[in-house]
Amino acid sequence: MVVVVGGGFGGLNAVRGLRDADVDVVLVDQTNHHLFQPLLYQVATALLPPGDIAPPLRKVLARQRNARVVLGEVTDVDPNAKTVRIALSTGTERTVGYDVLVLAVGATDSYFGHDEWQRFAPPMKTLSHAVRMRSQLLTAFENGASTDDPQERRRWLTIAVVGAGPTGVELAGQIAVMARRTLRDQFTEFDLDDVHIVLLDAAPDVLPPFAPSLRDHTRRVLEGMGVDVRLGRAVDDVDATGVTTRATGSDDATRDRLDAGTVIWAAGVRAAPLAQRLADATGATTDRRGRIVVRPDCTVPGHPEVFVIGDAANLNDLPGIAEPALQEGKYVAEVVRARTSGRPAPGPFRYLDLGTMATISPSDAVADVRGLRLRGLLGKVSWAVVHLAFLVGWRNRASVLLEWAWMLLTGRRSQRVILRGEVGDVPARSTTP
Repeated sequence: MVVVVGGGFGGLNAVRGLRDADVDVVLVDQTNHHLFQPLLYQVATALLPPGDIAPPLRKVLARQRNARVVLGEVTDVDPNAKTVRIALSTGTERTVGYDVLVLAVGATDSYFGHDEWQRFAPPMKTLSHAVRMRSQLLTAFENGASTDDPQERRRWLTIAVVGAGPTGVELAGQIAVMARRTLRDQFTEFDLDDVHIVLLDAAPDVLPPFAPSLRDHTRRVLEGMGVDVRLGRAVDDVDATGVTTRATGSDDATRDRLDAGTVIWAAGVRAAPLAQRLADATGATTDRRGRIVVRPDCTVPGHPEVFVIGDAANLNDLPGIAEPALQEGKYVAEVVRARTSGRPAPGPFRYLDLGTMATISPSDAVADVRGLRLRGLLGKVSWAVVHLAFLVGWRNRASVLLEWAWMLLTGRRSQRVILRGEVGDVPARSTTP
């Protein structure tokens, strides 16, 4: 029995890699869908419908007869008994034994010791987060139109994005396009040029992992789109009416206040809590981001039957992006297949670096592909091809491509729907500064 925890890039590829193996596979996930996280921000900015980036796991694995999907959360692992405890969607619990365990639980947002900020600066990690953020962003424009108080309108039309990595850059760029183009001429109560989008980061540059020329290009394009890029500013506090920052490494004397109707957190991540529970149970070492330090074959030291991959694993300090998880999932499947068939196991995992990419606007992206640095339209085409290739399902690929083409041609976004009454909705932000 192979138990795979998590249906993201790593977990799903591990399961699919075992399709012809003589093993039973159980995939456990808290949601019923695989999530293509690199396009999550496009759901939040009303460009894509949620279903286009979230195919149901049962549909994806429908033809894989040795795989079974369980909707639930793995709450504990007993490596001595080789069991996992699952909190099922029914409210009951079940203990499942395993011969091989693959932990691919991904990451959660890190507020750097200030979890209380999450109430006012929601993260962007799940489909529910993105749908709620879409409602919050669209509501902010409506609230700006409804008030007659100039100061209050200015606050509602100020949107702060914390974190200038790929997610923050892509969010800021899409919000700018939505405000300047999609909503143009639809709000007569105010000038959409007054929408103030602020991108904040404690680092001195946007997109720190990228080459300096690509970082400079990204900042110039964002500022040309009207995004207020503020670097070297660490978040000091977040509350119902905005965010307080200070110069990185300085004292309170440099604090600045930004009143904002919407604050989005895209700043930091750490491994999901189950990784720490597994580390405690096995005595494994974790890094400062909570990732388990694994052996070259992705196993936990002292437990060759337990694999950890993706954002929950530290393997040669690989970046927390989709590609390492994809490759690790396929590799683990190869190892398991070799073990079950009596063949020699493959050598240590070797990562093929396919580069990093980030989109800035509908016609501009940056890409650093093994020393080849692309920007502008060529970067955008490369970015689009790669993302379409990694999407699961031809229908989803076709639908996403059509939505992109429609937005490019018309500027319109078809998903501008405000939903109310969702479980776990972000609380309404105060209307009094």
